Amino acid sequence: MSDHTVDLDERRARVVVGPAGLQGLLDSGKPLTVLDVRWALGRSDGRAQYESAHVPGAVFVDLETELAGPASPAAGRHPLPGLEALQDSARSWGVRRGVPVVVYDDVSGMSAARAWWLLRWAGVDDVRILDGGLSAWRARGGAVESGDVVVPESSIVLTPGHLPVVDADEAQRVATTGVLLDARAGERFRGEVEPVDPRAGHIPGAVSLPTAGNLDATGRTLAPEALLDRFVAAGVLSGAPHLAAGEDQQLAVYCGSGVTASHQVAVLASLGIDAALYPGSWSQWSNDPERPAAVGA
Repeated sequence: MSDHTVDLDERRARVVVGPAGLQGLLDSGKPLTVLDVRWALGRSDGRAQYESAHVPGAVFVDLETELAGPASPAAGRHPLPGLEALQDSARSWGVRRGVPVVVYDDVSGMSAARAWWLLRWAGVDDVRILDGGLSAWRARGGAVESGDVVVPESSIVLTPGHLPVVDADEAQRVATTGVLLDARAGERFRGEVEPVDPRAGHIPGAVSLPTAGNLDATGRTLAPEALLDRFVAAGVLSGAPHLAAGEDQQLAVYCGSGVTASHQVAVLASLGIDAALYPGSWSQWSNDPERPAAVGA
């Protein structure tokens, strides 16, 4: 095994953990916080799913109310929560300094990545996404329990800004001076369909790279080398054609409302690539009539 492969594996292990790895953490008896972020677009039964079956000891996290601020046309469908509100939530989940956190969902990490991103942005260092989510956990024979879990409240203090963000103006600039990735499904990028937001299409200059393409048929994250090939093909590693030699490449990601884009940011982080998140994403952009929308490939 080459040193390059070892380095990629180590980076990946800081972002994702497999079912066997989670089982090892649970069996170790050491302190661990497990968060269940059961959410999917168009569904509102996350808590009911959680109470039916969840990883032992997992605390339910409500994406709509705890991982997002109030929705509005000006801010988008899932704007970032305020720091104080996020800190109150993290304390109620039992997040503690120096204690590992594992987050999961039942959509291959697409929702749980929002909790990963927010906690990392707020200065919690050891946060990992369960690779493949609850489906992978159960497929391996992992135990589940029903009911609700309430843990002692912690006193953690969060600090903002540990991961980069861009606003709409900065996203527009990155689209022309760097690489702006659109993590939505290709048909939404091309403007063929738009199920939730007021206009179809994409930010002019953005590159379509659906987050779902980072996963295999079982919902597990692709191998590092396969991911690298995918991002190289999108121009992420080779640099956009207009970049001058030696110029730092700017990279940002958006989606519909900043949720699945968090997963793209996490996957990039597992390769050692830093990317900014545009939290307002298309739900904010498309509500502003002054901002242009492009359609097609």
